[in-house]
Amino acid sequence: MTAAVTTWTDLDGWATGLDEGPVDLPAAERAVADLLRALGQDGPGLAGTPGRVARAYAELLAPAPFEATTFANHEGYDELVVLKDIPFASLCEHHLLPFSGRAHLAYLPGDRLLGLSKLARAVGHFASRLQMQERLTTQIARWLGDTLEPRGVGVMVEAEHGCMTLRGTRSGGARTVTSCLTGLLGTDGPYRAQFQATVGAR
Repeated sequence: MTAAVTTWTDLDGWATGLDEGPVDLPAAERAVADLLRALGQDGPGLAGTPGRVARAYAELLAPAPFEATTFANHEGYDELVVLKDIPFASLCEHHLLPFSGRAHLAYLPGDRLLGLSKLARAVGHFASRLQMQERLTTQIARWLGDTLEPRGVGVMVEAEHGCMTLRGTRSGGARTVTSCLTGLLGTDGPYRAQFQATVGAR
């Protein structure tokens, strides 16, 4: 079986159209310290907090590079490939609060198949940045389509958002569901129905 490998070392420009510069940890630490003081939070127990917060955000906003390994579909497999319940966590770009949940990915193979772990790695890669759930869903679907050129792609993301559960309406337990279906999964046909049934869409 012939494998083709594409190395995704920096997808930020492709994914968002934004140029993201290098992390300046000392500047981030100073900014966190200023924010805490501005919020009236300046107690002795917070001495190491600015550095910890700066390092935590730097880690959360660092997409890990990975190799998308594809294989020739010699046997002509032509049914859905589905990987469901992929856990992820990301940061809302509007409030810098976390949102987390599970992603369900599917594709209808054409000439090539994708290593299954790469589906999970793609979710983690695109989640590791300031995000909107709608954009995250579309980015994963576009990446899968560009990488494999399959006959169809299905992506569904379910998440609980801290900006709703920790503040504002404080609607604990409310989930946001987004989806992006393309090709034969984008039409109202059997593959779309199979995907929705497999991932338990309600």
